[in-house]
Order: sequence, then structure tokens, then C-alpha cells
Amino acid sequence: MKNRLHFISGLPRSGSTLLAALLRQNPRFVAGMSSPVYALFRSMLGETSARNEGSVFIDNDMRKRLLTGVFDAFYAEVAPETVLFDTNRGWTTKLPALVELFPDAKVICCVRNPSWVLDSVERLVRRNAYELSGIFSFDSGGTVYSRIDGLSSAGGMFGFAYNALREAVYGEQSDRLLLVRYETLTTNPLGTLAAIYGFIGEELHPHDPKHIEPCYDMIEFDARLGTPGLHDVGRSVEARERATILPPDLFLRFQKDAFWEDLKQLPSTVKLV
Repeated sequence: MKNRLHFISGLPRSGSTLLAALLRQNPRFVAGMSSPVYALFRSMLGETSARNEGSVFIDNDMRKRLLTGVFDAFYAEVAPETVLFDTNRGWTTKLPALVELFPDAKVICCVRNPSWVLDSVERLVRRNAYELSGIFSFDSGGTVYSRIDGLSSAGGMFGFAYNALREAVYGEQSDRLLLVRYETLTTNPLGTLAAIYGFIGEELHPHDPKHIEPCYDMIEFDARLGTPGLHDVGRSVEARERATILPPDLFLRFQKDAFWEDLKQLPSTVKLV
């Protein structure tokens, strides 16, 4: 690629959309909400694997060209030398391939205490009381307990991202990771951005956390998912305290799962802000 490429991944409801909005204040940066490139990348992997009888004509060098071509095609209209940040929670499961394809790529992982991630999703569901959310397959039944069980299952929106994050943190490419706490991003956005610039080796650009520009494409995406507000960000960065709406037993079940806070168990190769 002619552009520098990095990735935003991590947990849902943990600040990735806000981070992308802040990064876009730099005219040299392109960043947005979760993109379709990850799904295209996975599809290309599948179609060049042994499940496709034509794969006998495809060697690893060709696979690499085809996979790189997914990014080249999707970002073909982006000016050369632009710094790209592609966002998807699945990228942490593809680090061995990404590092080989893009040796200079880094991954910024947004993290937040799991109890507050789940609280945030439940709060969004209750706010949209007359909508059926695609997060729960547009099911009109269920309780807060079944919703949390679904979210935290291995294939659930939170459970998958959480397991993918752990895979990356304790994997061989962990030195490519910068974990960004939601609390740090919202209380010290400029300090967080400075850490990100240093991590990716870019010259610091001035940012204004008090004036966030909206991205209107997100409104349509959220509406189609039946979850208006899923990717909303405020017009300024603010840290807000509130009481949880989860039952106490549910909140306590996940509160201690923020494994990145245990610095003794966090690999020294992983950076954390």
C-alpha cells in the first residue's frame, strides 16, 4: 500500500468511535466506525483456502497479493501517504497475517471495564424501547439476564471481542498493541492522543476535544441495525459518572474481568494508557 495502515480494535462500547472522530481532526488521517474490510478479508481467506477447489492454483505469495488487494481496492480513492486506521473488533484475531502483510502496522485496542460495557449496551436497548435491535437478532422477548448472557457468550458481541483481545494480548504479536482505557480517553484525550502518535511514530497534530464533528453515515447504519445511537459521540469529550442499570449480581459478575488492570499479568510488550 502507498498509505500507512494501522488498526483500531478492542471491546465494543469502549470509545473506538470517539477515538476515530478525534483522529479525523488530523487532515492526514482517515478513521471511522467499524468497516467492511475485515469481512472482505475473511471472505478472501476462505475463497483462497482448500475449501475452494481452485485453490490448487493459488500459492501463499498470491494469497498475500489478494489479501493486500482488499485494502488497496477499498481505500483506492484515499490520497497517497494518508495514514489509515481501519476499525473492526475482529482484527485482533488476525495479527499473524496482518503483521506479515503490513510489517509497520500497529493496533490500538479500546478497553473498558466489562461491567460498564454491558451496562452501556443495556442502557441503549432500554433507550430504544420501541425498536428491536439487530444485536439480539431483532428478538422481541428476553430479559436483561438473557441479553447479557447472549452478549457475553463466545459468539456474542462482547464475548467474541473480549476473547479476541485476550488472544492478541497473550500472543506472539503483542508488541503491536496499545491498549487505550475508555477512562483515560475521556478524562485525558490529549494525553491519550499524544501516546497514540508516539506509538505509531507520527508527528503530533493539534486536536480539539471540545469540538467533535459528527459522522452522519453512522446514523443510517445504526438505524438499519435497529439500534439508534449505537455509534453516537458527543460534541465534546467528557467523562460522565453514573449509576449502573444492571442488577447487582450481573454487574459484579463481570467487574473483575478487566484483566489489563493487573499489570503483573499483562505482558511487558503490551503498552497501556
